[in-house]
Amino acid sequence: MSGVTVGIAPDKASLRSWLPGFLFLAVIWGSSFLFIKIGVRELHPLHVTLARVGIGALTLLVVLAVLRDRLPRDPRLWLHLAVTAAIGTAVPFTLFGYGEQRVSSMLAGIWNATTPLVVLPLAVLVFRTERMTMRRAVGMTLGFVGVLVVLGVWQGVGGAQFTGQMMCLGAAACYGLAIPYQKRFVTDRTESGLALSAGQLLMATAQLAVVTPLVAGAPPAPTSLSLDVVAAILALGALGTGLAFVINMRNIRLAGASTASTVTYLMPVVSVLIGVFLLDEHLAWYQPVGALVVLVGVAYSQGLFRRTTKLDRSPAGTLQPAGVGSEP
Repeated sequence: MSGVTVGIAPDKASLRSWLPGFLFLAVIWGSSFLFIKIGVRELHPLHVTLARVGIGALTLLVVLAVLRDRLPRDPRLWLHLAVTAAIGTAVPFTLFGYGEQRVSSMLAGIWNATTPLVVLPLAVLVFRTERMTMRRAVGMTLGFVGVLVVLGVWQGVGGAQFTGQMMCLGAAACYGLAIPYQKRFVTDRTESGLALSAGQLLMATAQLAVVTPLVAGAPPAPTSLSLDVVAAILALGALGTGLAFVINMRNIRLAGASTASTVTYLMPVVSVLIGVFLLDEHLAWYQPVGALVVLVGVAYSQGLFRRTTKLDRSPAGTLQPAGVGSEP
């Protein structure tokens, strides 16, 4: 997850100006599950997470320097960034790593799409940044049915695969908690989204630098890793956790927050295609069917099946976790 992005949708936007970046972002975030899968072959999930957030933070610091932007100065804001770094970056990234030791990258990509199902009830009941409507309740119910279909509950649950799926669902739940928290305590700040994202990744790097050696021990020497793993970690950090934030902010500025957030619906498609053609993974028939039900429920709860008018367009921005588009 983990950029904080806010934007106002323009009345008109040139499709050519934002569509290439939108599609590129879907490919980057959708392929992140492939990179995680490759990384955990030789690295502990915590080592994968520490490397990716560290590389991502370094990437954003370079962009900040180029744009002559600066990191936040308010100590209170850094405390909120520490919270979002933990629940929106360090923990979910690690859970996806643990999960992909047990399930396919395709299935992890599908579970990432369930994030909005967690966001809404928390935003309504806990943070009170949204209100519940009949449309949202129906969409949530439909999405929950889709989750049960993905799990294949009629076959019984248990075993390593079920544990892996619960870890991926737990990662999505972390994103769902972090998004309304960000909306409540972070997004009204005057600092740029780039500066907030860089600050969050720096805090996550610091947290993981303390926890990782205690849990996973010292990381292996880079020279002992295969070229595939090194390349996957570099891509996961620089592209999926660094450059992706910059592209996402550009998409929101050009196309509006609502349009940019629909990258969520393309990410599972990308992760499934990559899993099939590059990793030779296989899905049970009910898993993509359940994923489709989840996406329809999310889309319905967000009002994407209604005719959009100027009066219906929300002036408020949305939050992008890694993201929802949730970055994995």
